[in-house]
Amino acid sequence: MATILILQGHPDPDGGHLCHALADAYSAGAEKAGHRVLRVEVSRLVFPLLRTQQDFQQGPAPQSLAGARAALVEAEHVVLFFPLWLGGMPALLKGFLEQILRPGFAFDYLPGGGTRMLLDGRSARVVVTMGMPGLVFRLWYLGAGLSAVTRNIFRFVGFSPVRSTVLGGVDVAGDARRRRWLAQMAALGREAA
Repeated sequence: MATILILQGHPDPDGGHLCHALADAYSAGAEKAGHRVLRVEVSRLVFPLLRTQQDFQQGPAPQSLAGARAALVEAEHVVLFFPLWLGGMPALLKGFLEQILRPGFAFDYLPGGGTRMLLDGRSARVVVTMGMPGLVFRLWYLGAGLSAVTRNIFRFVGFSPVRSTVLGGVDVAGDARRRRWLAQMAALGREAA
């Protein structure tokens, strides 16, 4: 059985959005299969945004994120849920990832150039919801907001494999389609995939 970290990246702390229902379905499926589930609700954390390269590279991570960092270290599989806003992840989620995935924790700079990954041995799934059709996002926009997370963040610090689920047309999706999405998340949770 795996230890799974669910990162809820929707910035609304009141919940009730599709991202929250999807994360709950994934969690229920995982727990039913015997996996251990840890959860971090980014919207409920208080932390400053990074403003300088020096802070990112040498400043201390906020104490308010110590629990999130510990959960990340403990996890074997991470599932990130977020809505697509202006073609990418919400600013609060980006600020959170910048704070916890700092040099010395997620990666190291090598003396001769390049980096060394410090979070290898973990897998990830990124689940993105959006108003536009998923096919339009992948073909016309080339999935830019998704690859920024999968390739430029998770793979950069050592996660592999990094899989994704794109759920488009959420504003016009009927109940049957939403039930299929929830069932899909529960199935992925059971498999820790």
